[in-house]
Order: sequence, then structure tokens, then C-alpha cells
Amino acid sequence: MSDLVTPVQPAVLITIIGETVLKDRIIKLLKSYHVSGYTINQVQGEGGHGRRLSDLAGYNTNIEIKTLVSLEQSNTILEALKQERGKHALIAFRHNVEAFY
Repeated sequence: MSDLVTPVQPAVLITIIGETVLKDRIIKLLKSYHVSGYTINQVQGEGGHGRRLSDLAGYNTNIEIKTLVSLEQSNTILEALKQERGKHALIAFRHNVEAFY
């Protein structure tokens, strides 16, 4: 184990919840803004677009994507995500956090 201490630094956690059919487009968007990593989970719930049961893979299901970025990146990514809403359920929000990564 290293004696080096990894400093904790300010970051922005973006959480994106949307229909599974948007997955590839969202990942492509994140990579175009040089996001170094992300986490994807299958999720279920209910909102303005109805209930998402996560019962059949890819049909009427939602995913949650989380990524850590700078404040500047978060502004750009959130603005770009607005263009992806169209006729699909999509919500995104951010939190200021401290992290090491």
C-alpha cells in the first residue's frame, strides 16, 4: 500500500435518468466531452412519462448514468442533454461533491 495520499478535490456529480433506448446516445455525448468514466444501472420508478417497470430488457425500462466532472463540463453536458429529450423520458441533475478520482 502506498504512503501517498490522494487529495480530495471538488467535482460535480451528474446523474442522468432516461429511457434505455437513449443509452448509446448519452454515452457518445459524454465521451465527446471527454468524460473519463461513468456508471450505469438499470432502474425503475414512476414520473411524468408513466411507470417504468424494468421488466423486459430494453422495453419500457430506464437507466441511471452517473459521472464525475468539472463544473464547466457539467454546464456543457447538461445543456447538450436538453437536446436529447425529444419524445423520450430524460432527467438530469447535478450535485457539488468532493471526490478523489
